Amino acid sequence: MGYDVDKSDDQWREELSAEEYAVLRQAATERAWTGDLLDEKRDGLYRCKACKNELFVAGTKFDSGCGWPSFYESINPDAVELLEDASLGMVRTEVLCAKCGSHLGHVFPDGFGTPTGDRYCMNSIALDFKAGE
Repeated sequence: MGYDVDKSDDQWREELSAEEYAVLRQAATERAWTGDLLDEKRDGLYRCKACKNELFVAGTKFDSGCGWPSFYESINPDAVELLEDASLGMVRTEVLCAKCGSHLGHVFPDGFGTPTGDRYCMNSIALDFKAGE
């Protein structure tokens, strides 16, 4: 699939830290309970760290107890791309930024008590937070 933001690996490596590159461009996962945005409670907007695409609003964030920031829905259905991920001996749904194709995390149908029943489990390092005004 072609993305609106299309850069070479070298360009991504220049723009992102080694840790950001590993998660966003190589689908790595940051360690649970270590992300800067896990306990973020302010009103605001969560964007893709790589391209600043708007992904989630703070009002959809909830404490899922999983160790990563969790949201029950994206800002709009076109903000993210969902792909089947059969790695690690299990089938999951990977969440990519629809604008640049960067790996953000996974979505699971276990967001019990949320309006959608979904839990978008995102890597903090893949997100950029912009506090509300």
